[in-house]
Amino acid sequence: MAKKRRKPHHRPRSPQAGSGSTATATRPPATQADRSTSPQTGERTAPRPAQATHHRTERKQLAKAERDAARKRIARKARMRRIAWAGGIGVVVAGAALFLNSQASTTRPDELPGELTTEAPWDANGNEAEERAEAIGLPPESPVVMHEHTNLQIFVHGERIAIPTEIGIDRSGSQPYVASLHTHEDSGTVHVESSVSRTFTLGEFFDIWGVRLTPSCMGGYCNDATNQLRVFVEGQDPPDGIDIREVALTDQQVVVIAFGTQDEIPDPIPTEFDFGSVPQ
Repeated sequence: MAKKRRKPHHRPRSPQAGSGSTATATRPPATQADRSTSPQTGERTAPRPAQATHHRTERKQLAKAERDAARKRIARKARMRRIAWAGGIGVVVAGAALFLNSQASTTRPDELPGELTTEAPWDANGNEAEERAEAIGLPPESPVVMHEHTNLQIFVHGERIAIPTEIGIDRSGSQPYVASLHTHEDSGTVHVESSVSRTFTLGEFFDIWGVRLTPSCMGGYCNDATNQLRVFVEGQDPPDGIDIREVALTDQQVVVIAFGTQDEIPDPIPTEFDFGSVPQ
């Protein structure tokens, strides 16, 4: 009986290293969206991930935002510089105007209305006080923003000279005029009541009083070989070189003017005054 021939059994061959055969993995067909071509080589390149494209878009937007912010900062700084320049120019102009105004207000004419160049005693001489105030540019009394007091004492040849009441007050018109420098009683206390807060001087008070005061003369008393005009503030000589007219009327201070010889200067020089006794 003839034997049946067996069919040869083929085993699947596995790729082996160095066999010369190459196994290729099965891949799904690539679509047009998955392929891109390099502009330099013309070869197809791997597809660019969508996430990378998204990041690049974000970077562009961030860079644009930074550029916009930088432009805004530059524009803002330029605008602030223009404002600063304008403000600086305004301050300079205002300062110049104030300086010119102050110069004009302190320019004293050679002669004042009703000015006395006689020897003491001197009355209040108030009838032309308003005209004198206008001539020297004295600010008005009201509305009062500054109210101070200085006590003034005058000695001629060792004798105290009376300082009358109502210096700087003119009652000749229908309404009384009160200057920003005036007296209310005969203690010699000068009331500084002004609508402008600034430094007032001894020369301005004498101008309102209408009694001549220069570095060498007071009324009819002028320096000579024997007699000298001197001023003391709180018992001390003022700084060297200061004009007697420029002595400041400082609050709660005692100012003494003495005319005569060295021996006729009061001893001691008054330095105290009861300002509590002064009517307000």
